[in-house]
Amino acid sequence: MVTIKRVGVGSVGKIFGCLYALIGLIAGLIISLISVIGGSLGGMAGASAIFGLGAIIIFPIMYGIIGYIGGAIMALLYNLVAGWIGGIEVETE
Repeated sequence: MVTIKRVGVGSVGKIFGCLYALIGLIAGLIISLISVIGGSLGGMAGASAIFGLGAIIIFPIMYGIIGYIGGAIMALLYNLVAGWIGGIEVETE
């Protein structure tokens, strides 16, 4: 058994930031698709295309920043709690 007693705040933040940016990209693609379909049905294809493109760009950036901050906070809290009660036990081969 190996016990994880501390984690790097910056490294956890980077991992969470990247993962959340990928989730944001997927969400942006879905919003973009819905926006383009809805805009073409409603006769506002130009405006909906601009909104859809904005979603593909803004969502990954926004999600990535939030993921980095959230991951860093969780790493700080993990280090605090692991100091009190011990870390996570992991079995490796």
